[in-house]
Amino acid sequence: MKKIILGCLGVTLLLSSCVSSKKYANLEAKQKETQDLLNSATVKLNTCLANTSRMQTLEEQNAFLKANNQELINNMGNLTTLTSKGAANLEKSLESLREKDLTIRKLNDAITRRDSVNLSLVQSLKGVLGNLDDEDIEISVEKGVVFVSISDKLLFSSGSYNVTSKAKEVLGKVAKVVNNKPDFEFMVEGHTDTVPYKSNAVIKDNWDLSVKRATSVVRILQNEFGVDPKRMTAAGRSEYIPVSATDKSKNRRTRIVVLPKIDQFYSMIEEGMKDPKIN
Repeated sequence: MKKIILGCLGVTLLLSSCVSSKKYANLEAKQKETQDLLNSATVKLNTCLANTSRMQTLEEQNAFLKANNQELINNMGNLTTLTSKGAANLEKSLESLREKDLTIRKLNDAITRRDSVNLSLVQSLKGVLGNLDDEDIEISVEKGVVFVSISDKLLFSSGSYNVTSKAKEVLGKVAKVVNNKPDFEFMVEGHTDTVPYKSNAVIKDNWDLSVKRATSVVRILQNEFGVDPKRMTAAGRSEYIPVSATDKSKNRRTRIVVLPKIDQFYSMIEEGMKDPKIN
């Protein structure tokens, strides 16, 4: 009987042991499943965290790009404003240059016309005066002005302001030219050397002598050759504008300075302004 009881107890223990192993295996399987789920959840959580960090980074980058974009827009606006102002200033500068260029061309055109008139005048004078190899008569153009220089020995006797007969012939030829050029005015200049003039009741010094000689020439041009007195000026330059430092005879001379009327010169400019080639 005792053996039977022991045998039953052994079977009971064996069955109990077998049931516990099954439960353990089930528990172990569930634990593994739970661990797998935990691992999977951890991976997903880490992925979410990584995505969240990436999202935050992207949001920061997006904000940075928006700020830069706005700054670029502002800069473009400023650049457009500066460009517009620069273009306006450039246009004003170009317009100013065009106006200056136009003015220069008009002046150059007027000067060219004046030079053409002067050339015509010189040719006329050379034509009527004939032999210009005579050292007593010289025709020149300086700074747009025509000069006819006649030596003292041809015009006057020594120390005198009375015009010689030979000189009147020369003055008559000059008068013929200037009478045909009504748009010109001229000045008769008397010049002396540095030798002091011996004062008398009429002439005190070289100033007086140079003026007297100029007025003598002007009177002859007016009274004997019909030159309009309104076109003439008589001037004395005394000894103070010499042409030679060694030959005093060259300094004793009378110059007829022929020049266009000022208003006529401006008329030339106005005519140039109307020229379609210029405008």
